[in-house]
Amino acid sequence: MPKLFVASGIFHPEPGGPATYLKSILPALQAFGWDLRILTYGSDNSHVYSYPVTRIKRQRFLLRYARYALAARRHIHWADLVFAQTIDLPLRGQRRLPRVIKIVGDQAWERCVRKGWIPPEIGIDAFQHFPGDARVRWQRQARTRQIRAMDAVIVPSKYLKQLVNSWGIDPAKIHVIYNALSPPTLPSQRRADIRAELGWPDQPTLISVARLQSWKGIDHLIAAISAMPDIRLIVAGDGSDRCRLEELAQPLRDRVIFTGQLTANAVHRLMVAADGLALYSGYEGLSHTLLESLHLGTPVLASEAGGNSEIVSHGVNGVLVPHVDLAALRRGIQQLMERRDEYAANCHHGLARFSFRRMAGETDALLKSLL
Repeated sequence: MPKLFVASGIFHPEPGGPATYLKSILPALQAFGWDLRILTYGSDNSHVYSYPVTRIKRQRFLLRYARYALAARRHIHWADLVFAQTIDLPLRGQRRLPRVIKIVGDQAWERCVRKGWIPPEIGIDAFQHFPGDARVRWQRQARTRQIRAMDAVIVPSKYLKQLVNSWGIDPAKIHVIYNALSPPTLPSQRRADIRAELGWPDQPTLISVARLQSWKGIDHLIAAISAMPDIRLIVAGDGSDRCRLEELAQPLRDRVIFTGQLTANAVHRLMVAADGLALYSGYEGLSHTLLESLHLGTPVLASEAGGNSEIVSHGVNGVLVPHVDLAALRRGIQQLMERRDEYAANCHHGLARFSFRRMAGETDALLKSLL
């Protein structure tokens, strides 16, 4: 039985794409015959899995980094293959094992935005050519150096393959394996009954589900609906940008509602109840949220950014809108509401490409090819 060491920065039940991805795919990899061990940051040990999970408490940087490095060294000694979910993890060991990394974004860009080292309006694509200072250049160099050391790179969209290739990574190493989810279970209640139970007024309602960070575009959605008095917006999620966003939304009173972090079942009920889901982010690799919404029969509005156009067929199962263009965003919201029933009937258009069985099988085949 081949031994797979999975190294991540976050893991279930924490929110975020890598955590969602791992929670879904690891049981499938076990079914393909893999023996698994997981290493992550975090402290929630209340969940039981069919594989061991080691969590390193988030303490001061040097302490948590050292503890992660020691644990990784033991896992590398045990494993046949390393599967990393992000860069900047201390994965050193006495043995040189084949290594695979999944890239879902540009961590150098995200860090530079969070630290304020680049202007907030510099998006991920512009960042690739933005000169920046020594800190910015170092982040890009370190990112590229770490990825070049990998034996294979998994990306969830063609857009990300082009981006990673632009960093000087050999295209033969880069493998597009589309993200996928096991279709979520539809709530047993009808949409109208869920809306009544939630106390929603008979008013067009959008939902946005995201980590509340600057590039997720919640502020643009708030600005757009401020001029659309009939539209309500439910924001599900939490994050570092929440306080700023709540202040922006104060003049809209009960038309913008922040729910905080919710369970997956609660989010799915809100998605079914809503007239549409809006994801107006400046960047997406390949969004689990869009896939969930379409599986549940709720049409979507998304920015023409990242891999969104590989999921959303404009005018078929939703609307694609330029980023950032508030006038176009308002027109897109209006179009989504006017043609909601038509788009809802087409929600499953193209979803066969995002088969969970296909994703798991392609991942298993790639990993085993490196043994």
